[in-house]
Amino acid sequence: MRIVFLGTPDFAVTSLKAVVEAGYNVVGVVTAPDKPAGRGLQMQQSPVKKYALEKGLTVLQPTKLKDPLFLEALRVLKADLQVVIAFRMLPVEVWQMPKFGTINLHASLLPDYRGAAPINWAIINGEKESGVCTFFLKHEIDTGDILLQAKTPIGLETTAGELHDTLMNLGAKVMLESLQLIENGQINGTPQRNDSSKTAPKIFKSHCEIHWDQSSEKILNLIRGMSPYPAAFTQLNGKIVKVYKASASPIQKAEIGQIETDGKTYLRMACTDAWIHLLEVQQESKKRMGIQEFLRGFKLNP
Repeated sequence: MRIVFLGTPDFAVTSLKAVVEAGYNVVGVVTAPDKPAGRGLQMQQSPVKKYALEKGLTVLQPTKLKDPLFLEALRVLKADLQVVIAFRMLPVEVWQMPKFGTINLHASLLPDYRGAAPINWAIINGEKESGVCTFFLKHEIDTGDILLQAKTPIGLETTAGELHDTLMNLGAKVMLESLQLIENGQINGTPQRNDSSKTAPKIFKSHCEIHWDQSSEKILNLIRGMSPYPAAFTQLNGKIVKVYKASASPIQKAEIGQIETDGKTYLRMACTDAWIHLLEVQQESKKRMGIQEFLRGFKLNP
């Protein structure tokens, strides 16, 4: 079975590695174009490209997925199946090309959390479990027939970064099982329900701001769901401070948004039902640090 793999970040590399090491015939890899990054704006390869080149795989990096030159290069690979993980939305000319179609790995329990940021939104919304699905692509995004699904619990302190890594490894296992099913002739999935109201839209800066007129549960879920990236934030001394880790304690009497600190060991802010203790933070243009280290160089304005 000739396979073309489409993906870009580390989340996709784990599955690509599993597919290659299982002996599948990966005849090509499609990934994002190189782009400048870092202080020197040096051109950087995607994690998927780096791994593909290490293994001597053919790499395609189209700027436009409808480019006739790219489509012809893709046809030349004569894929029986395409596997897409953490990549751009594909035009019909691409995902319909192989005889078995294209399967996608999505980091949620579909139909819940269709969209760009399922890991973040599951934690922000206080879900107790998440998982991965493989499904066949069709016109509407994340709506194709499900081939396989696997679940995992979300702990009370689990961050988006931790859930990302759990689902990345679980996804590689489920992808291999899915390829085995397709090899054995099972190319019909189970239609999804269309009754879910839980979505996972792209995250913007406005989603990351902490609103202190909310409950401690909502605020802690937001902090966990945005950690380590893009990170929830608040403002202190007129500067943005990202919050990566926090805890809550009972409150007797305080105004919403009130700040207390001893200037050495703790910094806490009042929400509707508790004190939120900031434990790991990052001020603009500074490194991420524990609250005691942060307070050594930070003096709160009256």
